Amino acid sequence: MQTVNASTAELDKFGALASNWWDPQGDLKTLHDINPLRIDWIRGQAGGLHDRKVLDVGCGGGLLTEAMAAEGAHVTGIDLAKPSLQVARLHGHESGISVQYECASAEDYASRHPGAFDLVTCMELLEHVPDPAAIVQACATLVRPGGLVCFSTLNRNPKSFALAIVAAEYLLRMVPRGTHDYRQFITPSELAAAARRAGLDVTQLSGMQYHPLTRLYQLSADTGVNYFMAARRPD
Repeated sequence: MQTVNASTAELDKFGALASNWWDPQGDLKTLHDINPLRIDWIRGQAGGLHDRKVLDVGCGGGLLTEAMAAEGAHVTGIDLAKPSLQVARLHGHESGISVQYECASAEDYASRHPGAFDLVTCMELLEHVPDPAAIVQACATLVRPGGLVCFSTLNRNPKSFALAIVAAEYLLRMVPRGTHDYRQFITPSELAAAARRAGLDVTQLSGMQYHPLTRLYQLSADTGVNYFMAARRPD
């Protein structure tokens, strides 16, 4: 029997926040703030999203999933938090944006749909699972040869502890306390090594910079806190 690569505590945490997914001023407001930059970066790395077959791993309530579908992509979102998926489906009915959602782990979905997607996104998930390398491997399996995988996560260093936990959770209250566990943060070199072991070629590494007064994010050469990584599966 396969062990699910997920923490019950993490699933319960995000399940409890499900009703906040689409509230831009709620507990998950940071995801709303970051979403325009995420979609711009993914679009740029993929060379456009129209008519692409896309899988969003760890889709939550569907913020990024719907944004990619609105660009004309054929998007599937998978997650293990059922309350979040219920919110995602309901919002899709309200918005009229078509997305297919399924309660499934990345590893299970990869065993059933190898090489099925042009693009696989895995954003703000790796720092919440017990075995992030297994998620990376699943993403590599899911994407077709020549296809792209896009990750985002948090670096592990004193700066990220100060900004992503002390400042974001306790001082500025950008996210609820306990959202992140510093021990689960992942350095870019660790993520790149996992990608290479999975057979992916890293093509891009970009940092994110946050402006608290305007609540705007922008790309940065500084990968010390939040960062994006793109990796392609060789043809």
